[in-house]
Amino acid sequence: MELCYQLPVLPLDRPVPKHVLSRRGAISFSSSSSLFGAPDPRQLSQRRGAISYDSSDQTALYIRMLAVTNKTIKPSFVFTPGDVRVRSQVGFEPERRGSHPYLGVDFRTLHSRAESAGSIPARRIRRLFSFQRHLLSSRLLRGAPHLNPLHILDEDYCGQAKCMLEKVGSWNFDIFLFDRLTNGNSLVFLTFHLLNQYGLIELFQLDMVKVRRFLVLVQEDYHNQNPYHNAVHAADVTQAMHCYLREPKLAQSLTSFDILLGLLAAATHDLDHPGVNQPFLIKTNHYLAALYRNTSVLENHHWRSAVGLLRETELFSHLPAEDSLSIERQLGSLILATDISRQNEYLSRFRTHLDENSLCLGNASHRHFVLQMALKCADICNPCRPWELSKQWSEKVTEEFFHQGDIEKKHKLEISPLCDNEANTIASVQIGFMTYVVEPLFAEWARFSDTRLSQTMLGHLGLNKASWSAMEPEASGSSEEGESEPGRATEEPSSRALSQGSQES
Repeated sequence: MELCYQLPVLPLDRPVPKHVLSRRGAISFSSSSSLFGAPDPRQLSQRRGAISYDSSDQTALYIRMLAVTNKTIKPSFVFTPGDVRVRSQVGFEPERRGSHPYLGVDFRTLHSRAESAGSIPARRIRRLFSFQRHLLSSRLLRGAPHLNPLHILDEDYCGQAKCMLEKVGSWNFDIFLFDRLTNGNSLVFLTFHLLNQYGLIELFQLDMVKVRRFLVLVQEDYHNQNPYHNAVHAADVTQAMHCYLREPKLAQSLTSFDILLGLLAAATHDLDHPGVNQPFLIKTNHYLAALYRNTSVLENHHWRSAVGLLRETELFSHLPAEDSLSIERQLGSLILATDISRQNEYLSRFRTHLDENSLCLGNASHRHFVLQMALKCADICNPCRPWELSKQWSEKVTEEFFHQGDIEKKHKLEISPLCDNEANTIASVQIGFMTYVVEPLFAEWARFSDTRLSQTMLGHLGLNKASWSAMEPEASGSSEEGESEPGRATEEPSSRALSQGSQES
């Protein structure tokens, strides 16, 4: 049965309804710059209006993309195992993930793959929904209660995915395989499993329906057409964060509140990432760059988007208002720490604490700082994974770099560092990134947490760098010359270029 809404003609100056102002904090609109000319009307018809919050006073900003003409629009259905939602309001365009152009450039086609047209076959929908519903309804008919409500999602997993989750703390965890086994829902299932495993759902009295809806919305707001910055990357960072939270120093000192913040920050740290970096948004005069004054533009957007979803789902509505605001602020502090351009700032502070032995994990602010460093490590830990996993991530992030470079060439823009596929190779990009960004950070983390995991990560990092060097002999020689003091950040020009151009944040 199909549902249709007949939408009236709406004037552009129509007041923003209250139900819209309570919606999520994603933003989707083009720059006011006329650099690329007027966008294609067919693209405009698929844009979404949304909300962000001003960095100073959190004033909601509603962006109306176009007047809706008289037409019949089908509501946008989002199908996930055990969840069906209609993402449409009468009088407004239905939201479609990954369908917001930037600057008149259709970023849907930038990283997209060929997809089959048409609606989802009824057979597949039944496969996704009918089994769990049959089990639950049959229990009710037999009068048998659902014995363990905290594991209602387990019935969506196949046996292999459940077996993988039993080893979710392994550094060799294959997130790509897990994503395939969960039918592309790795972020939802893994994060829910960890929240449950730590006992956070029960401890904070979270409504599981709200938790489920929040995680589904988070996963939906990652753009899967991005080769790198997608929901699988978020799931991988969340899994790495779990590994760090289990390290002895952290496990003995972190509170349940710290763990909750760490997992939520990892899952949302790149929310609604457009697949281009901050310099691109700044030089094209994108509205997000103006909104956040060219400072941590993407990270501020990720944070505000996460806050919007928390408020939309009312995940913490049962907590006192001051506690909810505290969660939002500290979540922002963690996500903002992933700004790669501030790498030296955080690294220098971390090194000073270690040199002076002044870190006291009984101090809440010191624990929060360690969480920031853990999230930074989790965000760029790909070079420290086993080669089979690390190589895939390296290829994906470089593909995203080069796609941005192609867009910049097409529109006669200055090509961002690392984004020129004629001047860079995967090997050269990775060798430089490992030398100037990853090695200094993980060397200090190993000083802080000298455990088997830290040594394993450094071991993989060395082997992976050697493997890339074998593919790029010239880069190998130059990187060895530039690495004058292992474990220490350097201010070489190539280091600054990596900091500016890297999107691994």
